[in-house]
Amino acid sequence: MFVPAVRAEISKLTTTRTWWILAIILVVYIVLISGGLGALFGFFTTQGGEAGQEAPPTEFLAPMLYGSVSTFGYVFPVLLGALAITSEYRHQMLTPTFLATPKRGIVLGAKCVALLIFGAIYGVLGVIASVGAGAGALSLFGLDTQLDNSDTWALIGRGVLALALWALIGVGLGALIPNQVAAIVVILAFTQFVEPTLRAVVLFADWAASLGRFLPGAASDALVGAPSLFSAGMAVGADPLEWWQGGLLLGGLALVLAVLGYFVSWKRDVT
Repeated sequence: MFVPAVRAEISKLTTTRTWWILAIILVVYIVLISGGLGALFGFFTTQGGEAGQEAPPTEFLAPMLYGSVSTFGYVFPVLLGALAITSEYRHQMLTPTFLATPKRGIVLGAKCVALLIFGAIYGVLGVIASVGAGAGALSLFGLDTQLDNSDTWALIGRGVLALALWALIGVGLGALIPNQVAAIVVILAFTQFVEPTLRAVVLFADWAASLGRFLPGAASDALVGAPSLFSAGMAVGADPLEWWQGGLLLGGLALVLAVLGYFVSWKRDVT
């Protein structure tokens, strides 16, 4: 029963335009960020060298560009995961879904598996965009792309995993907040304003920086293992989490949200 349910959820996603529209926006967004930052830092690096100044370390620059898929792109798999749930509430498709698969836990589990797959697809597309644009910009200025380093490829693989976990978090949020408009507002407000603000604020105090490591975005950066504009300043306050700790934190958050969503709204009667 579970495998057919997973196939049904994958079919639902592929028969709508939402997943590939978000995927296109993700790729364009990451190309602009990774390529733009790469060109900007590449320009100042080469200009600084010509002026006799010490250039920024390229071992920091390349991973930061490649890790931008997680730092800036995680909102897209979260939205996809939430929309996969809230769209069924909005269009009243849950009733036939539950009639076909009466065990609601199986339905939610199947959605989690399907979105894990699509989150990984987003991760692959995102790292192709970040590595392609970032490495291209670095090469343009004659800087080391570090693509011959095994640690770089490990970072790229963890970037795919990070976006897959973010899609699961989106499923949990969608189950917890079934109203589509409310879910989208909460996701955009938190990812684009609340967390960036908190991550910037915590850099000014050591005790706050220690707590800031456990924010979801910081955990995502830790999982990928790439420095970001936020984690660069965290060195004055606290060391980031280990990559496996960041992964466990994201996975635990996805699990907690899914369980809460299951008991708060998923088990209620639908019409």
